[in-house]
Amino acid sequence: MLTYEQLAETFPPGDVIKEELEERGWTQRDLAEVMGIQPSVVSAVIKGTKTISLDLARNLAAALGPSAQYWINMDTAYRLNMPAERHDTTVQKAELYGIAPVNEMIKRGWIESSNNVDVLRTRVLQFFEKATIEDIDAEEMACAARKGTHYGEKLTPGQRAWLRRVKLVARSVGANKYVDGNVDKAIRALKPLMASPEEVRNIPRVLAEYGIRLVIVEHLQQTRIDGACVWVDEHSPVVSLSMRYDRLDYFWFTLLHELGHIANRDGLTVLLAPDSDLVGDQATNTSEKPPIEQAADKFAEENLISPSEMDNFIARVRPLFSKAKILGFALRQGVHPGIVIGQLQHRGAINWSHSREFLVKVRDVIIGAALTDGWGQVLPNIA
Repeated sequence: MLTYEQLAETFPPGDVIKEELEERGWTQRDLAEVMGIQPSVVSAVIKGTKTISLDLARNLAAALGPSAQYWINMDTAYRLNMPAERHDTTVQKAELYGIAPVNEMIKRGWIESSNNVDVLRTRVLQFFEKATIEDIDAEEMACAARKGTHYGEKLTPGQRAWLRRVKLVARSVGANKYVDGNVDKAIRALKPLMASPEEVRNIPRVLAEYGIRLVIVEHLQQTRIDGACVWVDEHSPVVSLSMRYDRLDYFWFTLLHELGHIANRDGLTVLLAPDSDLVGDQATNTSEKPPIEQAADKFAEENLISPSEMDNFIARVRPLFSKAKILGFALRQGVHPGIVIGQLQHRGAINWSHSREFLVKVRDVIIGAALTDGWGQVLPNIA
């Protein structure tokens, strides 16, 4: 005996209904009269353009037999065996959304929207400058993972797209040729800028002088990206910041962390994953990070405030970190007190609510001076 699936492959419900009508000598209008429905409904069921609902199956069973379950099962099996063009489109879209955050890329103006999945795929591939989706995956076979996990961890769609946007934006930034040793020279030029939030506007110019490009790209939803070090080519390193938190200490620590990566030539030959949770109460402890990230953390700490000076200050003042003492120490170190607060929090010497008035905002200052993508700013024709 044929199963419903086998029967449906050969005889769709409409064919079976027509055979039943022929045996009885009925027309489609006769069946419509018997069932108390419009002739157009019977016609649609026979053509297969109308799904057999539970109520309709019961009505068919009452008119033609044998049971409502019979008609429901046959119609379901028939439709499951129909060409699934719409579902093929779903599969293709799922593949695209698995490789990139398509909706957010459209929202941010990185690609144009399209109802045609083939056109949408072409635009995603053009964004990544790849011929196939498999080529996008192949580029990141080995990337430095975050949070102490193993190397070679795949990027998330959001991380992948953000890093790509960074590279695209960075192409539009002018800078001198970078050579080894320029990071140290840049740090010496940056030191005098650490005392005042307003001086942050000079950082893009200083970095460009030493061959380092700075871009600001707002992080994508459901990512916790703080920054990244990428290379346009071997003489063109890029520091990108997301400015996920708008506070001075976060800005300087993230900037110096990424400069540490450049000094060590991290990410030049192996794609480096973006840095996440560098600062704050959810920050990953340095000791739990891979060696490449521990080195970048150490570089940032050493170039913010001398670790020995911090150790001495903490030993002398703990646990009474008054605002006056913090201000005095910051003045002696030539840095803004917000940087001292950030380092004390990073070391666990004070809680996260201590002296927050020193954690001044600098996002508007830096995005006014650096090439920026985000916060409503869209950079057209970046390719």
